[in-house]
Amino acid sequence: MAGGLAPPARNWVMGFAAKRPRSLRARAFALLARREFSRAELRRRLAPFSENPAEVEQLLDEFVAAGHLSEQRFADSTVRRRGERYGAARVVRELQSHHLPADVLANACGQLRQTELRRAHALWSKRFAARPASLAERARQSRFLAARGFSGDTIRLVLGGHVEIDEVTDVASAESPDEV
Repeated sequence: MAGGLAPPARNWVMGFAAKRPRSLRARAFALLARREFSRAELRRRLAPFSENPAEVEQLLDEFVAAGHLSEQRFADSTVRRRGERYGAARVVRELQSHHLPADVLANACGQLRQTELRRAHALWSKRFAARPASLAERARQSRFLAARGFSGDTIRLVLGGHVEIDEVTDVASAESPDEV
């Protein structure tokens, strides 16, 4: 050997051990350590690393039984993360794309509907300084809220200014501007 140094071992690259292939279980735990996943999403993420789909399903069943994977926890997490910036329609549509059970969807939809008016008003007040002065400005502000998944009734209540946001917690209790 020239210089008296031995060549590096094959499993060492630049001072770090070469990565060994991780098991399916280790990959699932690594994903779940970052955030909550729905069963369908975790299945999709793990499928490329398994040759047998039954193996993935068995692992998912074990995770559900152990409490590591929960559709309800995923829905609650999504409602908290997305609910601040989006309306009920958009968040529920996202949850539906994850193939959640109907009871979990109904629960999440109920949570979102209870606070929709307050969330829409908070988002609107961050973006706009004043109520719309012209029809063009009203259309622009309406499009802003509609694009984020807020209902037409909620948009009318927020832009109309007929309801005091501190007193109302949901759209159902403030049916129309005429009743308030």
